[in-house]
Amino acid sequence: MQVKIINKSAHKLPHYETEASAGMDLRANISEAVTLKPLERTIVKTGLFIELPVGYEAQVRPRSGLAAKKGITVLNAPGTIDADYRGEIGVILVNLSNDEFTIENGERVAQMVIAKHEHISWDEVETLEETTRGAGGFGSTGNT
Repeated sequence: MQVKIINKSAHKLPHYETEASAGMDLRANISEAVTLKPLERTIVKTGLFIELPVGYEAQVRPRSGLAAKKGITVLNAPGTIDADYRGEIGVILVNLSNDEFTIENGERVAQMVIAKHEHISWDEVETLEETTRGAGGFGSTGNT
């Protein structure tokens, strides 16, 4: 699938690192480093603007290495970029660690996955089909 993109950053376009990768890294496009204190959040601009076809979304997700090693994650994970959005892609990062974290220009701060989605219409009814699980949720299918 071809997707139109405007790159106003100083960095290369997002790309798949391996043939089986689902996501592409998004890089910070900032004029100066930004330091996040513990529990602080910020929107990191990428310099990227995209035009997705209707029926698709871009999901902005945390990078596992930043989350595991540094406690840095995407606050609204996954963030959704709708097909009709034409603004700059921004990443809402939060520092969940006890240490300050500095974001440098060009740093890989998140990953983006393009996903197909459907629009539905509601069929309002009085009852739903019964299942074995029923209304059990939040850990009802196992011990953990």
